[in-house]
Amino acid sequence: MPVLNTIADRHEDMKGWRHALHAHPELGFEEEWTSQFIADKLESFGIETHRGMAKTGVVGIIHGQSNTSGRMIGLRADIDALPMQEANDFDHKSQIDGRMHACGHDGHTTMLLGAAQYLAETRNFDGTVVLIFQPAEEGGGGGQVMIEDGLFDQFNVDTVWGMHNWPGVDVGKAVVQRGASMAAADVFKITIHGKSGHAAMPHTTVDTIAAGTALVQSLQTIVSRRVDPLDPAVVSVTQFQAGSTHNVIAGEAEIVGTARYVSHETGAFIQAQLRQFAETITAAYDCHFDFEWEPGYPPTINHPDEANRAAAVVEKVLGDNAVIFDAPPSMASEDFSYMLEARPGAYIWLGAGAGGKGAMLHNTGYDFNDDLLPTGASFWAQLVETELPRD
Repeated sequence: MPVLNTIADRHEDMKGWRHALHAHPELGFEEEWTSQFIADKLESFGIETHRGMAKTGVVGIIHGQSNTSGRMIGLRADIDALPMQEANDFDHKSQIDGRMHACGHDGHTTMLLGAAQYLAETRNFDGTVVLIFQPAEEGGGGGQVMIEDGLFDQFNVDTVWGMHNWPGVDVGKAVVQRGASMAAADVFKITIHGKSGHAAMPHTTVDTIAAGTALVQSLQTIVSRRVDPLDPAVVSVTQFQAGSTHNVIAGEAEIVGTARYVSHETGAFIQAQLRQFAETITAAYDCHFDFEWEPGYPPTINHPDEANRAAAVVEKVLGDNAVIFDAPPSMASEDFSYMLEARPGAYIWLGAGAGGKGAMLHNTGYDFNDDLLPTGASFWAQLVETELPRD
């Protein structure tokens, strides 16, 4: 069964919702206008609506025509924007300086609202659907905060499902990994302590820049020479701060970066290697160091059975051979990972087109592909009817 006719007939309505959301971007835990928009739409559809979870999160509850199974599933959309200045000049461009929907969360929200409207009208399923409109995906960990606020205690879903538009994958295709989908993203900071002094007399100093540059170069060998090439991992140094003027050798240097991986064991190995390299190299330069490791989002790992079922629904909507199985995981991160750690489920990438200049995610020229709105909404609707069939 392709895109549902009822949903396709509302494409222009959904475009209007998406454009309104795009014009009013809000950052994590600040999505007041956005959450009000979502709640108003849900209530207009006759859907039981809960507000205030994780501050600005919204949860909608739709009960099927029957509930003999007692099953409950969760569908999640992220709702926050990014701190970016939009470069586009169309009618629905951001109305807020320094704020932009550059990752498609406006589209994700709209697709789930489109499915919600259809499901509330038909209720052609047995059980309960929990619509999760989650704030603060972009670095705020809103998924974890919703769980901590009792999301799954209050709404004890059996499975949970997520979806993201994906430029670079053709429209009409979707990626469904049976395992790792996205990476963890941890942050490390190494502070090197030496002895400052006059640049003309380096022999009286302990030069932290010399130690730091040696350390930065050596860190690149952790992944290239110590991690299995078939095990995705990235170590990137993104900040190196030292010194204050041209004629003083710095007595302190700070190195900051990110470690990304899809295996918890690999993450622990990288952390241990970073510390060991820092200890060995700073000692060689007569320095000492402080090491900090800040865990970020964990890896997003699909459950194989749920991934296979999601793929089957994708093919109902998009047709045979629409699914790209087991593509390499993205080394970006996603806080839907917390929900997949708490419940079985799957996260799919919905192809958004070839991309190109200004079209990729987190780009000032990005805009969500409105042609995907009926497709994504139909996927959600048919996932519900497949997962919660009526007798």
